[in-house]
Amino acid sequence: MFEGMRNRLLALAVVLFSAGSLWAQTEGTYVGFSPYSVFGVGNLHQAGSTWNRGMGGVGIAARNNRFVNVLNPASVTARDTLSFMADVSLGGRLSLFKEGDKQAYNAVFVPENLAISFPMWRNTAFMVGMRPVSDVGYSISYNEMDVRAGQRQFTSTGNGGVYNVFAAAAITLWDRLSIGLQGNYVFGNINKKSSLTSSDESYLSMTQGDSLQINNLSAKIGLQYQQPLSPGSYLTVGATYQISTGFFGHSIHYRTLGSYYRKRTADELKGKGLRMGDELGVGISYRNTDKFMVEVDYTRTNWKNSNLDQVSGFSNVGDAMFAPGVGQSVRVGGEFTPNRNDIRYFMRRCTYRAGAYFEQSYYTVDGAHVNSVGLSLGMTLPVFRWYNGLSIGLEAGRRGLATSQVKENYFGFSVGFNIFDIWFQKRAYQ
Repeated sequence: MFEGMRNRLLALAVVLFSAGSLWAQTEGTYVGFSPYSVFGVGNLHQAGSTWNRGMGGVGIAARNNRFVNVLNPASVTARDTLSFMADVSLGGRLSLFKEGDKQAYNAVFVPENLAISFPMWRNTAFMVGMRPVSDVGYSISYNEMDVRAGQRQFTSTGNGGVYNVFAAAAITLWDRLSIGLQGNYVFGNINKKSSLTSSDESYLSMTQGDSLQINNLSAKIGLQYQQPLSPGSYLTVGATYQISTGFFGHSIHYRTLGSYYRKRTADELKGKGLRMGDELGVGISYRNTDKFMVEVDYTRTNWKNSNLDQVSGFSNVGDAMFAPGVGQSVRVGGEFTPNRNDIRYFMRRCTYRAGAYFEQSYYTVDGAHVNSVGLSLGMTLPVFRWYNGLSIGLEAGRRGLATSQVKENYFGFSVGFNIFDIWFQKRAYQ
């Protein structure tokens, strides 16, 4: 009975994520919403599942045999023998924007993470999955009076998203050192459009925009070293590095003037010098059996040589000056399980999490980074047997800390399904 239910849950998770990802690619749909997604490839998603996000997004140095950790490919070997694990996360976000006396809000709900992990041979394991990399979603408009043209309306809209399909393998040596290698295929569509209309019909309306289809191949290397301190307690250090590689795909730029003039040009992105930024991450964690874990992570992404500011569709929109730069983040978080084997009180078997983070954007606007701070809470409720569970994560934060920037206050939530089973188990019958 349990096996059939597990298979149905996994199949449903795959269908939901695949359908959501395809739905998110359609024109007119917002995968995310923020005026800051105007710039570059949009808002970079915080990687990781509901498990990671409940702890502020940490995971570079985490080793846990209950969850699939997608932040470091080396962690995939932290597992029970012959175990099969899967994780699917769905999430939503409510944002409130404020600039002076102007306010707006928006809410989105999308698939966030899918990962499947299983052992290969002895101390090796494998992982495949899919996650969002960035999203573009905005609608900005304002009016002004012109002596000759009358009331003029400027409108700028954008939508789309970038996704990552990945596969990783890892091996553990000497029971302490784990090495992982992950291959990434990044793909997606981004659409941006600006228009100008006038109340005086003698003035022609103008529209211009870019439709971008991008793809990219890259690799990520992960290391983890686990040092026993006492029976049941471990200190783990971890590191990851994602290589900077070039973008492929094509862009279409179009421009219209009323019904009299139309121009459309198509270009290949290869040869324009477009690159994804590289990423370096380091972390350190302390775990005491299955009861307590705390971790601190630092990541640095370098987009200075991405050339995003030189290609239409990625570069400036409006009067703000955009420039790719160096992004950084510091994250701290942990989890606590009172007693996983408690047979009397269900809530003592649950795992509770908390975390905090500070993040600096990978670009600057008018010379200043767009920084974010946030807090998170989470928990996992055990379901069925073994390590199956339902994870819940909550997040609250603010982006745009500088005085002159648009303030974005956001509240996010995510739900994760953690699926666990033992493969190739021979049952004894009498």
